[in-house]
Amino acid sequence: MRETHHDGRVAIVTGAGRGIGLAIARRLEADGARVMFADLDESAAREAASETGAAFWGDLADEKTAELLIAKTVETLGAPAILVNNAGGGILRPFLEHTPETLRATIDRNLWTAIWCSWHALPHMKAAGWGRVINIGADSVRNGLFDHAGYNAAKGGMHGMTTGLAREFAKDGITVNTVAPCAVVTPQYREIEKSNPDLIAKVVSVIPMGRAGTEEEVASMVAYLARDEAGFVTGQVVSVNGGTTML
Repeated sequence: MRETHHDGRVAIVTGAGRGIGLAIARRLEADGARVMFADLDESAAREAASETGAAFWGDLADEKTAELLIAKTVETLGAPAILVNNAGGGILRPFLEHTPETLRATIDRNLWTAIWCSWHALPHMKAAGWGRVINIGADSVRNGLFDHAGYNAAKGGMHGMTTGLAREFAKDGITVNTVAPCAVVTPQYREIEKSNPDLIAKVVSVIPMGRAGTEEEVASMVAYLARDEAGFVTGQVVSVNGGTTML
């Protein structure tokens, strides 16, 4: 049985209906947290939420929806101590093949969700004198991966927010970090593998280990950063990438 680290603590995981978010939410629960499973898709959120957790659904790129998420979490589970900004998903295509709509959607899904959720959750962490904000970024920001310019604009903003918030809230017992995966085998990865196998082949070709990562490998890094023993780690972008970028 895994040692628990978060008995009584409340965690919010956005984009928790499937993929990396679901793996993170389940890992945090295994570590003793009570988790709010938040997702855009109502059925996915309801199905993912466990008996000890709770479900929330809505578009977190909207500030009022993010406010409602935090309020519902406080009401049903308690004040959030851990926030994992995982909601997102990239529309991956050459930059000039984007439309204004696809670019806005990419920024909204990834960056604005993280901004609004952090903005509403941080006051509760500051009041408690303890908190963990963990953003799910992207290793492609560092390596300039194929067809990722729009996605990198969003995730790069998230990386920048990480360092700014980390400095601002360091004296409040709050750490802010980003976990930046490279390719990870998720439902979205499987869909791209079918629709655009050449892109997947290119992506995997730059990974020295010769494979994509797993959802559980990302979740394990998030779980570490959420613990007490990671209390001196803040303002970092930690790559989980099979050696794609180093140092």
